[in-house]
Amino acid sequence: MPDNHPTPSVVVSDLGIQLYLGRNHSAYLKDTLLDALKGQRPEHRQKFWALRNISFTLYPGDRLAILGTNGSGKSTLLKAISDIYTPTEGYIEKHGKLAPLLELGAGFNSYYNAVENIYLYGTILGYPRSFLSERINEIITFAELEDFADVPIKNYSSGMRSRLGFAICTAINPDILILDEVFAVGDAKFRKKSEERLMKIINDKTTVLFVSHSLELVQNICNKGLILQKGKPVALGEIDETVSCYKKLIGIENPEKKVNV
Repeated sequence: MPDNHPTPSVVVSDLGIQLYLGRNHSAYLKDTLLDALKGQRPEHRQKFWALRNISFTLYPGDRLAILGTNGSGKSTLLKAISDIYTPTEGYIEKHGKLAPLLELGAGFNSYYNAVENIYLYGTILGYPRSFLSERINEIITFAELEDFADVPIKNYSSGMRSRLGFAICTAINPDILILDEVFAVGDAKFRKKSEERLMKIINDKTTVLFVSHSLELVQNICNKGLILQKGKPVALGEIDETVSCYKKLIGIENPEKKVNV
């Protein structure tokens, strides 16, 4: 690698994530603690590989679209990069501050209002209170929540929660931004405004990992694509070629050959 090559933002090497069938991550942790108290071990539970043999490197300014049908491992990969799941094998390296927007309301306290949740979420991401205070008005305005800033977010619609989460993540200038179906809710006006903000962030050399079922949207935003099927990589390459490959693979359950584009 040349000496003047930029430092990678994200390196994923031979990543494998093994999970237990029929249990989500939080439920498994709870049951593991209960088993430990009872002197039982969890080995009898059936495991499966949610991800296997995943490798890629992203540099500042790269925007990776992660494509695949439901259950292919897209969200699991994002959660692994966000440190929610620990690799069973392989490793993940990250350089810079990461802002994940994975699920509606993830990281929020339902009993706090919008302003309180901005401080909470921003603090979790490692930003000082003074930094967040300077951006409160900008975040509230972008999320179109001026009339609801003092309302507990348990009374928000899913669209309001999504707007707030997106506004926070994109206002704090992260080095790595993770987005999982954030445009699935919200009206066309907000989606257009959000896409424009994303393009501004991209121009600031932020690395973006993006999951969306909208192929048109990922082609507008991303420069690279990764296709997953049943937790394994099928294609990795430039976005237009990867989207073309994905269109051909839709409906094929068991591709025999790994495709590199």
